[in-house]
Amino acid sequence: MNVYEAVQKRLKIIFDDFDNVLVAFSTGKDSGVVLNMAYDYAKKNNLLHKLAFYYEDYEANYKYTHEYADRAFKDIKVDRKYWLCLPISAACSCSMYDTRWIPWNPEQKDIWVRPMPKFDYVVNLDNAPFPFTVGTKGFDTRIMFAEWFSKTYGNTAVLIGIRADESLTRRSIFTSQHRRYMHKDLKYSKVINKETCNFYPIFDWNTEDVWVCNYKFGYDYNKLYDLYYQAGLTIDQMRTASPFHLSGQDNLKLYRVIDPNSWGKMVGRVNGCNFGGIYGGTSAMGWRNIKKPDHFTWKQYAEFLIGTLPDNTKKKLLYHLDRLQTSWAEKGYGRNPRVIKAMKEEGIELENTHDISKLCTKDDVYEIVKIKSGMPEDTNIPNFRICPSWKKVCITIMKNDFALTYMSVSRTKDQNLSKRRGLTKYKNI
Repeated sequence: MNVYEAVQKRLKIIFDDFDNVLVAFSTGKDSGVVLNMAYDYAKKNNLLHKLAFYYEDYEANYKYTHEYADRAFKDIKVDRKYWLCLPISAACSCSMYDTRWIPWNPEQKDIWVRPMPKFDYVVNLDNAPFPFTVGTKGFDTRIMFAEWFSKTYGNTAVLIGIRADESLTRRSIFTSQHRRYMHKDLKYSKVINKETCNFYPIFDWNTEDVWVCNYKFGYDYNKLYDLYYQAGLTIDQMRTASPFHLSGQDNLKLYRVIDPNSWGKMVGRVNGCNFGGIYGGTSAMGWRNIKKPDHFTWKQYAEFLIGTLPDNTKKKLLYHLDRLQTSWAEKGYGRNPRVIKAMKEEGIELENTHDISKLCTKDDVYEIVKIKSGMPEDTNIPNFRICPSWKKVCITIMKNDFALTYMSVSRTKDQNLSKRRGLTKYKNI
């Protein structure tokens, strides 16, 4: 069968096994095609009473995005739909001072990029159906909302439009051998609790599949993609992420041309927005062709950049940098023979423990190695997550990635504990 036929079989399982089907709609191409297919299936099989969807509005975005959301809410004829305009904490990679920003912040109403929508289905601070604290992260808010929904209406399948070919991180959602909580052992599912289960029905689609589906069935989509195409972007470069997020940084400069009215307000909304709009995708924002002053080594340049950071930001980065170096020196990481050989060829002094890492799930031997010669200046190993270097530290600083996630630094135990406490606190809502 083709990928469209496979989705129809998955939708049948989902609608048969759950009382409710909630689509997480972001206005992007992937979530849009999932919403349209789910709507078509529900109409065809007289199951519209099971279908619902929600949209988390980040306030600052292209007008075409909000126009598409508006069309979807008017065209998708279901009783339960939710337009979330909550003051969440969102990632911001434009500024070294403000690494998060708060859309719909009630204390900054005078500088909102646009007025809050006025529809019966808008959810904001005044009518939020679950306990909400200003500054709750957007990811956590989506979890809280889905769990409130399933608690209120019964067992719920949450449809999420992500695909394995978008990134290795997303691919690992479906391929990790550590996954244990799935619905009927379906690898495109993840059980959240006894009432909530996430499904990824287009996990095996590629970008071309999405656009072929939109064309064949005449589905509506975000017209921002048409403008991206006219601007010369390839279909794999087109992103509708929150504009200040790292993944949207490269396209931020297009705002000035595509949506100049919103751009003027965005410049005054988030610190660093204009800089990101001018230099997004260049070495100034930390892309790999970055150059250093000739009189600096990469370590010296990293120390210079760290010295320019605000105190709180500097403290955070130094903490994670120390964690990274200590882990490589004392604990080590699992690497396959080809990577170990490449690291040695770069002149990196390694201690091979010959212990096999239990964290690696690929069909290969991953021996735990430790770096004994300190972090190298630079390497020809392109993958930032495989081998650290001081040049890569410089790049992450310029990306305003002060938690070093670009270099695969994981959450701390305290951060994971805080997350677990939050999920436990709200799981029964």
